[in-house]
Amino acid sequence: MAKKEAEPKIILEREYIIPLRREWLKVPEYKRANKAVKAIKEFLVRHMKVYDRDLRKVKIDILLNNELRFRGMRKPPARIKVKAKKKDNGIVNVELFEIPKVIQYKLDREKRIAEKGEKEKAEDKKRAEEMRKAAEAVKKGAEEEAKEEGKEKLEAEKIEEKKEKKEATKEAGLQRAEKMARQRKHEVGGKVKQPKIHRMALQK
Repeated sequence: MAKKEAEPKIILEREYIIPLRREWLKVPEYKRANKAVKAIKEFLVRHMKVYDRDLRKVKIDILLNNELRFRGMRKPPARIKVKAKKKDNGIVNVELFEIPKVIQYKLDREKRIAEKGEKEKAEDKKRAEEMRKAAEAVKKGAEEEAKEEGKEKLEAEKIEEKKEKKEATKEAGLQRAEKMARQRKHEVGGKVKQPKIHRMALQK
């Protein structure tokens, strides 16, 4: 398994107030903001000792880029204060030294909204978990009740079966007693009364 590459470390960190007016005055008005960006890169390449003075190694932060362009392409600021950080891989990251209060407020607001959204998501998740547990408890209780009802039904059925068996034995006893009583009626003088024989039987 390949090892993760270590994050580059910051080896140099400096603050500069970069003059821009003398640079963007050299170009037409509609190119001034782009020239300001290039002037920042050229300044930092020179002062942060970038190898071969490669402008592609200077990475400008989005807030700094917005600050250069917020009044339009034709009116960039005359100077700007930045914070530059050079890493051991030769890349220089540039950002505003101090974020304006309006932008900071917007960033804080977005952060608060994101945190609130995460908090609401966590609460929804917690609520859903509680509802799931409650549903499981209800289901479990219903199953237990069904089991108890089943037990009660089985007991009732057993009792009914016992009653039926008792009644059946009672009826059988009664039938037996009646049969014995009928046999006693046939007895005359201690002898069993013989059944009558028909004449046809006698002739044979």
